[in-house]
Amino acid sequence: MLKEIKVIAFDADDTLWVNETYFREAEEKFAQLLSKYETKNKIDQELFKTEIKNLAIYGYGIKGFVLSMIECALELSNYKLPQEIIEKILNIGKEMLEKPIELIDGVEEVLKKVQGKYKLIVATKGDLLDQEKKLAKSNLLNYFHHIEVMSDKKEKDYLKLIQHLDVKPAEFLMIGNSLKSDVLPVLKIGSSAIHIPFHTTWIHEEISLEEQQKTAYNTLRNIKDLIALI
Repeated sequence: MLKEIKVIAFDADDTLWVNETYFREAEEKFAQLLSKYETKNKIDQELFKTEIKNLAIYGYGIKGFVLSMIECALELSNYKLPQEIIEKILNIGKEMLEKPIELIDGVEEVLKKVQGKYKLIVATKGDLLDQEKKLAKSNLLNYFHHIEVMSDKKEKDYLKLIQHLDVKPAEFLMIGNSLKSDVLPVLKIGSSAIHIPFHTTWIHEEISLEEQQKTAYNTLRNIKDLIALI
């Protein structure tokens, strides 16, 4: 099936560059700031619940994460949170937004090899401004024909993207670190997908072992292994 591929789409965060690691670091700092109000485990649970509740309002990305941290902190402190703690939470977000781009090992090597053979695009979730800034800082923009920042990555979203690219589902290959967002919905619409795991995954992107075993898909240990596969 990979012989039919005309377009290769790459997820951005934790596929092209490091991202989730910074969220874990931010959660640690957040838990320390609120340690007088609750245990770390409870803080982590409540923050996650707040994030999920707010996804439909804020979408994915650092800015929505910061707003959820502030909301969660207010609730955990019974609305007695000192102003300086709110300022520190805002600074956590600003630090995340200003992080340098750390490319995943082998990314640029692979892009150089496949550029010209396929139409390369980025298909990622997140905040538009933040993702555009990351791409600019990554020095990878010249490899890509199209950048698509998606509000979500469900079957209907991929079908819309494929229609926009004017290709058939069988001609589209998605590469990413999330089975839930980058692999399973793509396979369900008749396209191809390759899973390249990252060492840490947001809980919201995890799926059950039973669901993983329902579908056959390719998993690579490193993005450099893609060259031999295609």
